[in-house]
Amino acid sequence: MWNWLLCFAPIAVALEYFAPTRHTLIFFASALAILPLAAWLGRATEQLADHAGEGVGGLLNATFGNAAELIIAIAALRAGLHDIVKATIVGSIVGNILFVLGAAMLAGGLRRREQHFNAAGARAQATMLTLAAIALVIPAAYGELVGERFIGGESSLSVAISVVLLVLYGLFLIFSLRTHPNFFLALATPNGDEHPRNGSIGQAIGVLAACTVAIAWLSEILVGAIKPTAQVFGLSDLFVGVFVVAILGNAAEHATAVTAAMKDRMDLSLSIAIGSSVQVALFVAPVLVLASYVIGPTPMDLLFGKGLVLAVFLAVAITGQVAGDGRSDWLKGVQLLAVYLILGIAFFLTPQV
Repeated sequence: MWNWLLCFAPIAVALEYFAPTRHTLIFFASALAILPLAAWLGRATEQLADHAGEGVGGLLNATFGNAAELIIAIAALRAGLHDIVKATIVGSIVGNILFVLGAAMLAGGLRRREQHFNAAGARAQATMLTLAAIALVIPAAYGELVGERFIGGESSLSVAISVVLLVLYGLFLIFSLRTHPNFFLALATPNGDEHPRNGSIGQAIGVLAACTVAIAWLSEILVGAIKPTAQVFGLSDLFVGVFVVAILGNAAEHATAVTAAMKDRMDLSLSIAIGSSVQVALFVAPVLVLASYVIGPTPMDLLFGKGLVLAVFLAVAITGQVAGDGRSDWLKGVQLLAVYLILGIAFFLTPQV
């Protein structure tokens, strides 16, 4: 239903080349153009999920669903917008486990009194998120403890933590795909239905490649208009990064996770929502830190602001409680969305500095 928004793609390109000072129009045109592309990306990965199963399918969807966010973050990294990159990372983590999962539980709960999923897999992913939150708070604590007595220490610590997180994510993949795949399998096929495998894997991969290239181009345009647009509306970089950019990047997960929940495929929905946050925290964030030494004007560290770290901790805490018992209903969805709304209000009222 979003296909008509593709008409904004040529508009964004035309504005970028012929009216480069119209930053607000460029921002909204490129943002609207990214939405249908992200939705296509989500449908293609759901098609791959039908071929590969719920656990692997959720991983594939999270991986390709995060492609848009990674591309946007790299574009911001090249521009030296480290604050935007960090806010986008946190926004992606928080948005997936609060907004995407909350919307999925609400949508599924409105159709069924109660839905069930594999609690073991959900708890394993929630634990990985807790470890990621710990990894984010350590650099901040180190900065407070050491201060300016060891200049450059945050960079060395960030690189070391990034390597540890990447190794941990690799081990998590081995755990979820090889040694304990039963933790991430669907408990049962809902209502005995078989999910049809429409289309070929080659077709899905082709759509993924085309969408990735298009999103990369539009992301370059979007990032260049972020700061001027934020200033026009009096919004802080934190709010734009945590909510606006992250929501655009999560568009694929939004559509696929909610659709899966409405079909009573909660295992797939959780694999997409929570799995995407795990991937951002343990893979995307450390990759961006290491990549900043190659493509950025200056290296980026993992020294996140106190507000960002607190947002991640609160989101992880309530997600662990909500997803730990293997069941969901509409009220749990509302609870997650309420926390997301409260955080949104707090960041919206944060003054621009």
